[in-house]
Amino acid sequence: MGDPDLEQQAHVLVDRVISNARRRLITEMGLQQAGSRPESTTIKDYDNLLYSEWPDYDIKNIKWMRCDEFTSEKGIAKIEEFIKTTWEYIGAWLYCIDFLREEEDEYSKFYRYQVRWSIPTRRKPIPRATACVYFTVEVSKIKPGHFPVEVYYVFEANRLVHKPGMSRFRESWLKDIIESKLIMVEGVQF
Repeated sequence: MGDPDLEQQAHVLVDRVISNARRRLITEMGLQQAGSRPESTTIKDYDNLLYSEWPDYDIKNIKWMRCDEFTSEKGIAKIEEFIKTTWEYIGAWLYCIDFLREEEDEYSKFYRYQVRWSIPTRRKPIPRATACVYFTVEVSKIKPGHFPVEVYYVFEANRLVHKPGMSRFRESWLKDIIESKLIMVEGVQF
Protein backbone atom coordinates (compact mmCIF):
# COMPACT_ATOMS: atom_id res chain seq x y z
CA MET A 1 0.00 0.00 0.00
CA GLY A 2 1.64 3.23 1.13
CA ASP A 3 4.01 4.55 3.74
CA PRO A 4 2.10 4.68 7.08
CA ASP A 5 4.15 7.67 8.30
CA LEU A 6 3.37 9.63 5.13
CA GLU A 7 -0.31 8.76 5.42
CA GLN A 8 -0.36 9.90 9.07
CA GLN A 9 1.31 13.20 8.08
CA ALA A 10 -1.30 13.73 5.37
CA HIS A 11 -4.12 13.19 7.89
CA VAL A 12 -2.54 15.64 10.33
CA LEU A 13 -2.13 18.23 7.57
CA VAL A 14 -5.75 17.88 6.41
CA ASP A 15 -7.03 18.12 10.01
CA ARG A 16 -4.96 21.27 10.55
CA VAL A 17 -6.31 22.90 7.36
CA ILE A 18 -9.90 22.09 8.33
CA SER A 19 -9.35 23.41 11.85
CA ASN A 20 -7.88 26.68 10.51
CA ALA A 21 -10.75 27.10 8.06
CA ARG A 22 -13.30 26.58 10.84
CA ARG A 23 -11.53 29.06 13.09
CA ARG A 24 -11.42 31.67 10.32
CA LEU A 25 -15.10 31.15 9.50
CA ILE A 26 -16.16 31.71 13.09
CA THR A 27 -13.90 34.74 13.52
CA GLU A 28 -14.92 36.41 10.25
CA MET A 29 -18.63 35.90 10.96
CA GLY A 30 -18.22 37.47 14.40
CA LEU A 31 -19.37 34.36 16.20
CA GLN A 32 -16.22 33.80 18.29
CA GLN A 33 -17.20 33.31 21.92
CA ALA A 34 -14.81 33.76 24.79
CA GLY A 35 -13.28 30.46 25.79
CA SER A 36 -14.88 28.47 22.99
CA ARG A 37 -12.85 26.13 20.84
CA PRO A 38 -13.84 25.93 17.15
CA GLU A 39 -12.41 22.42 16.89
CA SER A 40 -15.13 21.06 19.15
CA THR A 41 -17.93 22.26 16.87
CA THR A 42 -19.40 19.84 14.37
CA ILE A 43 -19.43 20.42 10.62
CA LYS A 44 -23.24 20.54 10.71
CA ASP A 45 -22.96 23.67 12.88
CA TYR A 46 -20.97 25.34 10.13
CA ASP A 47 -23.53 24.35 7.51
CA ASN A 48 -26.15 25.99 9.70
CA LEU A 49 -24.06 29.15 9.83
CA LEU A 50 -23.70 29.23 6.07
CA TYR A 51 -27.34 28.47 5.30
CA SER A 52 -29.11 30.41 8.04
CA GLU A 53 -31.79 31.98 5.83
CA TRP A 54 -34.46 29.79 7.48
CA PRO A 55 -32.97 28.87 10.88
CA ASP A 56 -36.23 27.37 12.20
CA TYR A 57 -37.10 25.52 8.99
CA ASP A 58 -35.85 21.99 8.41
CA ILE A 59 -34.83 21.77 4.75
CA LYS A 60 -35.93 18.39 3.42
CA ASN A 61 -33.87 16.04 1.29
CA ILE A 62 -34.03 12.46 0.08
CA LYS A 63 -31.49 9.66 0.14
CA TRP A 64 -29.74 9.79 -3.22
CA MET A 65 -28.35 6.66 -4.82
CA ARG A 66 -24.74 5.48 -4.69
CA CYS A 67 -22.33 6.06 -7.56
CA ASP A 68 -22.11 2.36 -8.43
CA GLU A 69 -25.90 1.93 -8.76
CA PHE A 70 -26.65 5.05 -10.84
CA THR A 71 -28.31 4.93 -14.28
CA SER A 72 -29.93 7.76 -16.22
CA GLU A 73 -33.37 6.16 -15.69
CA LYS A 74 -32.83 5.94 -11.94
CA GLY A 75 -31.76 9.59 -12.07
CA ILE A 76 -35.18 10.56 -13.46
CA ALA A 77 -36.92 8.54 -10.73
CA LYS A 78 -34.83 10.13 -7.98
CA ILE A 79 -35.39 13.67 -9.28
CA GLU A 80 -39.14 12.98 -9.33
CA GLU A 81 -38.99 11.61 -5.78
CA PHE A 82 -37.00 14.68 -4.69
CA ILE A 83 -39.54 17.09 -6.20
CA LYS A 84 -42.60 15.23 -4.87
CA THR A 85 -41.30 14.84 -1.31
CA THR A 86 -39.37 18.07 -0.71
CA TRP A 87 -40.86 20.88 -2.86
CA GLU A 88 -44.04 22.58 -1.72
CA TYR A 89 -46.22 23.89 -4.56
CA ILE A 90 -49.90 24.10 -5.44
CA GLY A 91 -51.44 21.15 -7.26
CA ALA A 92 -52.13 23.11 -10.46
CA TRP A 93 -48.47 22.85 -11.54
CA LEU A 94 -47.53 20.04 -13.90
CA TYR A 95 -44.01 19.04 -14.85
CA CYS A 96 -42.14 16.61 -17.02
CA ILE A 97 -38.58 15.38 -16.60
CA ASP A 98 -36.34 14.81 -19.62
CA PHE A 99 -32.85 13.35 -19.75
CA LEU A 100 -30.79 15.73 -21.90
CA ARG A 101 -27.28 14.30 -22.19
CA GLU A 102 -24.30 12.68 -20.54
CA GLU A 103 -20.98 14.51 -20.29
CA GLU A 104 -17.68 13.26 -19.03
CA ASP A 105 -14.42 14.68 -17.76
CA GLU A 106 -11.34 13.17 -16.19
CA TYR A 107 -12.88 12.63 -12.76
CA SER A 108 -16.67 12.45 -13.16
CA LYS A 109 -19.63 11.76 -15.41
CA PHE A 110 -22.33 14.42 -15.49
CA TYR A 111 -25.94 13.54 -16.28
CA ARG A 112 -28.05 16.56 -17.30
CA TYR A 113 -31.84 16.67 -16.84
CA GLN A 114 -34.51 19.27 -17.59
CA VAL A 115 -37.67 19.61 -15.52
CA ARG A 116 -40.23 21.72 -17.43
CA TRP A 117 -43.02 23.30 -15.34
CA SER A 118 -46.33 24.80 -16.45
CA ILE A 119 -49.86 25.52 -15.25
CA PRO A 120 -52.32 24.38 -17.91
CA THR A 121 -55.97 25.37 -17.47
CA ARG A 122 -59.23 24.40 -19.15
CA ARG A 123 -59.22 27.62 -21.13
CA LYS A 124 -55.55 27.30 -22.06
CA PRO A 125 -54.51 23.64 -21.97
CA ILE A 126 -51.35 24.52 -23.87
CA PRO A 127 -49.47 26.98 -21.67
CA ARG A 128 -48.10 30.17 -23.21
CA ALA A 129 -44.87 29.85 -21.20
CA THR A 130 -43.00 27.27 -19.18
CA ALA A 131 -40.29 27.41 -16.53
CA CYS A 132 -37.35 25.01 -16.55
CA VAL A 133 -35.16 23.68 -13.77
CA TYR A 134 -31.92 22.01 -14.86
CA PHE A 135 -30.54 19.20 -12.71
CA THR A 136 -27.02 17.80 -12.87
CA VAL A 137 -26.17 14.46 -11.29
CA GLU A 138 -22.42 14.00 -10.89
CA VAL A 139 -21.13 10.44 -10.65
CA SER A 140 -17.53 10.37 -9.50
CA LYS A 141 -15.03 8.10 -11.22
CA ILE A 142 -12.48 8.39 -8.41
CA LYS A 143 -14.58 8.07 -5.25
CA PRO A 144 -15.48 4.59 -4.03
CA GLY A 145 -18.74 3.24 -5.47
CA HIS A 146 -20.57 3.35 -2.14
CA PHE A 147 -20.37 7.17 -2.04
CA PRO A 148 -23.58 9.00 -2.99
CA VAL A 149 -23.88 10.94 -6.24
CA GLU A 150 -23.65 14.74 -6.12
CA VAL A 151 -26.75 16.64 -7.28
CA TYR A 152 -27.06 20.30 -8.26
CA TYR A 153 -29.84 22.28 -9.89
CA VAL A 154 -30.39 25.75 -11.32
CA PHE A 155 -33.52 27.62 -12.31
CA GLU A 156 -33.81 28.93 -15.85
CA ALA A 157 -32.38 32.46 -16.23
CA ASN A 158 -30.67 32.26 -12.82
CA ARG A 159 -27.07 31.66 -11.87
CA LEU A 160 -27.56 30.49 -8.31
CA VAL A 161 -26.67 26.81 -8.01
CA HIS A 162 -28.80 24.92 -5.49
CA LYS A 163 -27.92 21.68 -3.77
CA PRO A 164 -30.61 19.36 -2.37
CA GLY A 165 -30.93 19.75 1.38
CA MET A 166 -29.22 23.15 1.35
CA SER A 167 -31.88 25.52 0.00
CA ARG A 168 -35.64 25.72 0.29
CA PHE A 169 -37.72 25.63 -2.89
CA ARG A 170 -39.98 28.61 -3.54
CA GLU A 171 -42.88 28.37 -5.93
CA SER A 172 -42.48 32.08 -6.66
CA TRP A 173 -39.24 31.29 -8.56
CA LEU A 174 -41.24 29.36 -11.15
CA LYS A 175 -43.94 32.04 -11.30
CA ASP A 176 -41.31 34.78 -11.82
CA ILE A 177 -39.79 32.91 -14.78
CA ILE A 178 -43.18 32.43 -16.44
CA GLU A 179 -44.28 36.02 -15.79
CA SER A 180 -41.08 37.44 -17.27
CA LYS A 181 -41.56 35.31 -20.41
CA LEU A 182 -45.17 36.44 -20.77
CA ILE A 183 -44.16 40.11 -20.40
CA MET A 184 -41.51 39.63 -23.07
CA VAL A 185 -43.95 37.91 -25.47
CA GLU A 186 -46.50 40.70 -25.02
CA GLY A 187 -43.89 43.24 -26.10
CA VAL A 188 -43.12 41.42 -29.36
CA GLN A 189 -45.16 42.53 -32.38
CA PHE A 190 -45.88 39.88 -35.01
